[in-house]
Order: sequence, then structure tokens, then C-alpha cells
Amino acid sequence: MANPSTRLFRSMLVPLDGSQLAESVLPVTSLFASRLPAKVTLVHILEEHVPATIHGERHLADVAEAEAYLNAIAARLRSAGVSQVDIHVHAAPEGDVARSIVAHALEIMVDLVVLCTHGSTGLTGFITGSIAQQVMRDGCWPVLLMPPSLVSAGSSYELRRILVPLDGRPYHDNPALRAAAAVGQAFGAELHLVLVVATLETLSSKQALSGRLLPAATRAILDLEQQQAEEYLQQKRAECCAAGTPIVTEVVRGDPVRAVPDLAERIDPDLVVMATHGRAGLDAVLEGSIAPRITDRLGRLLLLIQAQEALAR
Repeated sequence: MANPSTRLFRSMLVPLDGSQLAESVLPVTSLFASRLPAKVTLVHILEEHVPATIHGERHLADVAEAEAYLNAIAARLRSAGVSQVDIHVHAAPEGDVARSIVAHALEIMVDLVVLCTHGSTGLTGFITGSIAQQVMRDGCWPVLLMPPSLVSAGSSYELRRILVPLDGRPYHDNPALRAAAAVGQAFGAELHLVLVVATLETLSSKQALSGRLLPAATRAILDLEQQQAEEYLQQKRAECCAAGTPIVTEVVRGDPVRAVPDLAERIDPDLVVMATHGRAGLDAVLEGSIAPRITDRLGRLLLLIQAQEALAR
């Protein structure tokens, strides 16, 4: 794994729609931009066929109004200590906000996109996927995602502990570890690495049949997997500790979709860093991706890293 002291996040893109909900990311944006440090670009995308209000507030209707709004936000960030803040209004009305965010991220070569999820739940949100997942799918940037449950706590946010769920595959884990270590160094935060190993009762559907037919042998295999997981975590701990990052490691038994949120409740991390393929909705279901199902349960500040071999550099 590359030296995590290398600056990974030099430029942040923050899409804003004019609502207080979207603005809830600003305290975290200010903190990250100051500590990393990073340049911030605020962007507003005019949308096609929009209602008069959004999230119960008046919708920004034209370029002049949007520019005045972004300039006011930029002034707030500068007064909070963010030295580099730019604004951009996408004047041509767009029907696909996520795709437009990706286009702007490409244009200004950002390293991090910051979003507040609007809390879409239920079947519709599950099938279509959030804007964050669409940005991850169509682009290759890390996404810092704040859930609505943290809105009230945003103004007093601190970062002391980072939870990093791993799966034992370096092309997944190394990009997430590299990002987590870089943020950890910037904030002086502790990393908590976890790897979940199944039990006989929580095997996937493909493995469950052999588990029922050969329970003793399957338990022995899973116990061996636990031992290998502990060795793997120690290896990753040594790599991160070489750069001076404090590390805690833990192997948990069970179903990752339940085990990771349960662990988050127990250790109370200020940030969770996860690798994801960026697949949304039915693509995630068909490919068996568990990241979207875990993130829906966390309710914490989340840094999603694209899991690709090309990013493990």
C-alpha cells in the first residue's frame, strides 16, 4: 500500500441545491478543507421541470439568484478558515443531476465529492439508487456522504475514530485503507479495521447448502477463515502503523450487513470508510454487493471509495 501521507484530497466538489438540508455538509466541508487541506468548489445545477420548493424551501430559479446564493456560502466558508473557495452555476437546465455532477468533477479534476443524502428510503430509493451511488457508478471519485441523522450534530463535528470495514481482498481494501490513513493522519484519528467472517447460520445462499450437508467441516473451514482474517488484519495494521497511524483490529463473526452497523453502534466512529463498486439498485442486488445495504443501516458520516485495481496505486 502506498504511503498514506501522500495528499489524496486536494480538491472538493460540493453540490448545493439551496436547501438547509444540503447545506448541512458545510461544517464538515470546512473542517476537511482546513485539515487536509483542500480547495472547495461550490456548484449549483439548474434542473429541468423543478417544483417551486425543494425540501420545503424555495427553489433557486435562475443563474443570478444561484450565484448570489453560492457567493454567500463561499463567504461563510472563508470566514471559517477555508482559504480556497470557488463557485460555479451550471446554467443549462439538466434532467440528470448525478451525471452533471460527474461532468463537473471531471472538468475541474476534483478528488472528493461531498453530498448530503436526502434520506430516500423504501422500494423506489432502493431500485434507483441515491445520487451518491450514481456518482460513484459513473465516476471514480470518493464520495463523502452525510446522512440526515447527523444534520443537527454537523456544527460540532469532530473526527477521532474511523471505522474501516475490510473484506480480505487487497484491490478492495487498499484504496479504502489508503484514504482512511490519509484522513486519520490529517485529524490524528484512530483507525478501527474490521473483517467479518460468516458463521454457519449466516452463510450466503450459495454456501448454505454445503453448510447444512457438512456442518462440522464447514465450521472448521470458517474457523480457519477467522484465523486467516486475523493474520490479514495484522498485516494491514503493520502497513498503516509504519506511517504512524494508530490502529485497532477486530474480526467479527456473522452477517456483514448486520455486523458492521452493530460494531459502529458499539465503538461510535466519527467516520466510516468503505470500498464500493458504486453499483446502485438492481445492479447491486444482481451482483451481490453488500456495501449499499450496509451504508443504508449506518446513519454515520461515510467516505465511499471506488473499489478498482486501478485505484490501488
